[in-house]
Amino acid sequence: MNQLVIMQDQQAVTTTISVAENFGREHYDVIKSVERLKEDVGTFSEMFYESEEADSYGRPRKIYLMNRDGFTLLAMGFTGKKAMDFKLKYIHAFNQMEERLKQPNNTKLLLQTALKHEERLETVESDVKYLKDHMRINGAQEQRINMNARGKVMESLGGKDSKAYKDIGKKAFSQFWRDFKSYFEIPRYGELPKKRFEEALQFIEEWAPNTALRMEIKRLNTQQQLRLVE
Repeated sequence: MNQLVIMQDQQAVTTTISVAENFGREHYDVIKSVERLKEDVGTFSEMFYESEEADSYGRPRKIYLMNRDGFTLLAMGFTGKKAMDFKLKYIHAFNQMEERLKQPNNTKLLLQTALKHEERLETVESDVKYLKDHMRINGAQEQRINMNARGKVMESLGGKDSKAYKDIGKKAFSQFWRDFKSYFEIPRYGELPKKRFEEALQFIEEWAPNTALRMEIKRLNTQQQLRLVE
């Protein structure tokens, strides 16, 4: 016995072939019965749907799909105990299939779950990217920047024992940190984003006092050298 009720386009339906086989009728006669209903029932197209299915030789043959209302209307004319038994079986099959249709579609549920999972992953990735972009340098990196900066400024002043270092050291350091914070657009060097740490080291390596400060450094250190010569 074939399946009494099937799912088609999210609707429980049976076919004229199923009805013919289970009620012991010729398929041709069942088709004729359906088409007689077509002449008298104004809502025929809401209950019956013409289609095709291959016969045992693979040749296409016309069939009708019908929902619960269509089956009920068609089966009214089937009488006898056997016919009543099959009517009850069809009703039960329709009930089962329609109950299944009320349950969440597994494929749809899986897709929805996968979509939510993907959205959560995107959120996590976005949060990780935000943290990477905004994470500040750690204490060890702060210390290295500070030490490298001090070394660079002292070198620019001519060393710790130079007159320029003693007279305008604070001015040179002030200029360096002003340039550093301006370049990286931060209020203090400890706010430097971690991802720009290597760039900061390169900045320190490339830094030099501006022209006015360089000239002042040169003048002071030249004076020191002249005193030593005297």
